Amino acid sequence: MTSDKQLWTAVDRYLTDLIVRPDAALEAALKDSEAAGLPAINVSPAQGKLLHLIARMISARNILEVGTLGGYSAIWMARALPAEGRLITLELNPKHAEVAQSNIARAGVSNVDIRLGRALDTLETIATERRPPFDLIFIDADKPGNSDYFAWALKLSRPGSVIIVDNVIRNGAVIEPENPDASVQGVRRFNEMLAAEKRVSATEIQTVGIKGYDGLALAVVL
Repeated sequence: MTSDKQLWTAVDRYLTDLIVRPDAALEAALKDSEAAGLPAINVSPAQGKLLHLIARMISARNILEVGTLGGYSAIWMARALPAEGRLITLELNPKHAEVAQSNIARAGVSNVDIRLGRALDTLETIATERRPPFDLIFIDADKPGNSDYFAWALKLSRPGSVIIVDNVIRNGAVIEPENPDASVQGVRRFNEMLAAEKRVSATEIQTVGIKGYDGLALAVVL
């Protein structure tokens, strides 16, 4: 008998092959990330395409990503930008940043700026650079830091900006108040912050597929 996870994975692969469609540069980014020993926690192809479509829907020109990993999601989003658009992505791990830089260059994407260092420090620096507000902000980094990253996202956005936060369901563990996992507790704190935040209209959706059972938070700044 087919398990739920096997079915989710099969459907995800079917949709990826049929609708998202294979992409040599993106597939190479995943293979090189795996070969370099990076954790396989990147978004799925379908989720990457979703980020790409959202960026196009809102005509994003300035995108911020917190958590680069191997650059997979950055490539998806950067491809949605106009020629003058810019994506800034933040990464703590030098090895991850090096792999991402190689993957992004091979994909032919030239409008991505990888910032190496502690995200909260880099966000503070970005706030001093007098940049335009970000149209799209994607948060996919350490989950205990979600609330802090979201607070910065609000500061660096404008009315109409879209903020997306990944991995907010944690295989259902998010409903467990006493769960000792720091990532679960980080997501719970973020969810409570999101629910109380009057400057956004938000929702969260559960997702299944090759990445298992998780979910996304989506918020529009009012």
